[in-house]
Amino acid sequence: MKLMKFVFALIALAATSHCASPANAQAAPEFTHTDPQAWINSGPLTLESLRGQVVLIDFWAFECWNCYRSFPWLNSLEQRFKGQPFTIVGVHSPEFEREKDIDRVREKAREFELEHPIMIDNDHSYWRAIGNRFWPAYYLIDQQGRIREVFVGETHAGDKRARQVEAAIEALL
Repeated sequence: MKLMKFVFALIALAATSHCASPANAQAAPEFTHTDPQAWINSGPLTLESLRGQVVLIDFWAFECWNCYRSFPWLNSLEQRFKGQPFTIVGVHSPEFEREKDIDRVREKAREFELEHPIMIDNDHSYWRAIGNRFWPAYYLIDQQGRIREVFVGETHAGDKRARQVEAAIEALL
């Protein structure tokens, strides 16, 4: 039992945010899906087309309750930075086979009032390209297309992680 608690503590520690300094920030991989059918709320996007904007990539799955509970904060974040060079791009990477149904993803996007672009990553190609391992996970990309910070876990308006993400966005803007 003590070993399990230790393992869970290590996992929690690994899941905290980390910052990449400008000197060692790596370029974000280009989106892996270009078919219009693989996008909700927009046509296919490229990171190149988003240059000059700060981009927050949100990895989620429609059966992830931690993701659902984070959507109100995510929507408020979108409103807070409206009119600034800031974009949220959702990446729906299913955990289960039944989550690959794009109509269900659209339904959940409407239910949770997600109006930002969402790429359907049913084959997990973008998940692997960026090296993600968690739902929800947020990758903050600077205006030059470099990953500057990664945040993991359920996030609510006003909590510590939300304040960290918001401060990092402000610094990059």
